[in-house]
Amino acid sequence: GDRERLEDQLEEARAQAVAGQAAIQENEQLRKMVRLRRRGRITDNYTPVTGSVITRSPTVWYSTVGIDKGTSNGVRVDDPVIDGDGLVGRISSAGRSTSVVSLITDSSSAVTAKVLPSGAQGVVRPKIGTPGELVLEFLDETRNIGRGQAVATSGWRGEGLSSLYPPNLPIGEVKRAPIDEREAIQTVEISPYSDLRNLDLVQVLT
Repeated sequence: GDRERLEDQLEEARAQAVAGQAAIQENEQLRKMVRLRRRGRITDNYTPVTGSVITRSPTVWYSTVGIDKGTSNGVRVDDPVIDGDGLVGRISSAGRSTSVVSLITDSSSAVTAKVLPSGAQGVVRPKIGTPGELVLEFLDETRNIGRGQAVATSGWRGEGLSSLYPPNLPIGEVKRAPIDEREAIQTVEISPYSDLRNLDLVQVLT
């Protein structure tokens, strides 16, 4: 009887410890999201809706995730999605209570972006054959771009058109910047800031 009671107490203590660690991790993620807004990375015309990741695409590419927020929460197709480290992707389909997020590593993804502080602009796409890696294409080769420089959304606006993403959302940092002289362009390899394979909490910018 004593052994069974002690085993029950140990099991309860383990469950409490796991719950406490999960709460600490969740609180840290929420704090990082708040810091993005305070630093002006998210403009006031967006209302963040926080959701939990409930499904993941069943392939090595992890190109989509499902979240527990939908149209009843104000979520719409093409809304940007972030976590505490920066841009994650966009809403590609939305039901009443759940939605699917296409990550920036998805083959359909294309994000207009800029390198800081140089201001060189291009389009961020997934790197073919390398899950989790990105490239920034169509850059002016005369720009001085080096390893470690930050890449953020450019958030362009034109005549009746605009980017899906607000400006200055962090995307990643330059990992490698070789120059292709034949094409007279620079293709920059990027490592995303967000850990796209281990997303737990995200925010949809509605």
